[in-house]
Amino acid sequence: MSELAATCALCGNENDLAAIAVEPKDDQNVALCATCRAGVEGEITDAPHWRCLSDAIWSTDAATQVTAYRLLSRLKSEAWARDLLDIAYLEPENLEWAEAGLVDDGEPPVIHRDTNGVQLAAGDTVTLIKDLNVKGAGFTAKRGTAVRNISLVADNEGHIEGRVNGQQIVILTEFVKKS
Repeated sequence: MSELAATCALCGNENDLAAIAVEPKDDQNVALCATCRAGVEGEITDAPHWRCLSDAIWSTDAATQVTAYRLLSRLKSEAWARDLLDIAYLEPENLEWAEAGLVDDGEPPVIHRDTNGVQLAAGDTVTLIKDLNVKGAGFTAKRGTAVRNISLVADNEGHIEGRVNGQQIVILTEFVKKS
């Protein structure tokens, strides 16, 4: 392994750096800060920190690109990450390397469906089919309201999230239809 870089390959942080091997190529390493290491090695959730991947995916270093691609793939329930994956270009051998390291947890994916059984995807627009009392917000979301750019709740096929009247709320899929 060569000398450790002075900044995190993904976010540019200069503190608490460590070299992480980019599997399955043990001779390829990236220097990562504690936050980025935690995402690579464990659970990852959408947070402002991960917006750094929009720069890292374009790195000239193959190991950095592969690491960014894998993290974006794990965040693809978020519209910004999905958009970035759609436009990112990796050389064919780097793409193969990146996909070889993607973790498949063996569980079938959670599929969200509207009231008519139509599959929903993050970023879709849905329409409410019923007036819904929004608990804690003090208003009623009216039937016919369009909810744009929805997010899917990863572990519950019956829930989506969307913004209604400026509030981010959880909506049951049984009360929406895809527009």
